[in-house]
Amino acid sequence: MKKILSVAVCVLIAGTLWAQDKPSKPKIDMSNRPNDHILLQFGYTQWAGIPDTINTTGFSKSFNAYFMFDFPFKTNPKLSVAVGAGVGSDHMLFTKTHVGIKEATPTIRFTNVSDTNHYKKTKLATVYLEAPIELRFSARPLTGNGVKAAIGVKVGTLINAHTRNTKLQNKDNVAMNEFTLKESSKNFFNKNRLSVMGRVGFGHFTVYSSYQLTPLFRDGFGPVVRPFSVGLTLSGL
Repeated sequence: MKKILSVAVCVLIAGTLWAQDKPSKPKIDMSNRPNDHILLQFGYTQWAGIPDTINTTGFSKSFNAYFMFDFPFKTNPKLSVAVGAGVGSDHMLFTKTHVGIKEATPTIRFTNVSDTNHYKKTKLATVYLEAPIELRFSARPLTGNGVKAAIGVKVGTLINAHTRNTKLQNKDNVAMNEFTLKESSKNFFNKNRLSVMGRVGFGHFTVYSSYQLTPLFRDGFGPVVRPFSVGLTLSGL
């Protein structure tokens, strides 16, 4: 019994001494890492569930700009959570269509006006103040030059909705004048929106996509459509 206790004590002492002599893992200095504070996004946008009776045209666009605060995980510096605020906007283009954004009607109307005087191009723009939150991955967090990916959500509140109609034409598409008509109203739109988003890329450039979970228009005030967009993100700082 004494021999067993003596061996156990020797093993314990040897293990303690070995642990003390073992070099500690050096800490990684994350104070100067690129945090991707600024996100600038430009992309193509469209409406999911859009009726065939609504005539869209051209390259409808999205512009987004966010300022983010990034918080890396202590246990894994390749992962971080980022929160921030910014502005997101969608610009849908229509052809030979009157968008009744200010009409005193129960629902917003998209009227085909190809058989009468009409504007060559109509744009419907919606602008939101948004608060995004992302779970981020960076393969090279100290330099920010490697593969990057992120998933998250963003909550927004509508701050402006307007139409811009340009180049009045007759039914034969002959220009009548260069008059531009602008109208603004938030009456038919949901005041808040919730979207999911994702990004993947390399260094300062990532491809992004987003999908709006909440309908664009208030219940019963317009078609049940949900905007989505895909495009390019430039990040930095």
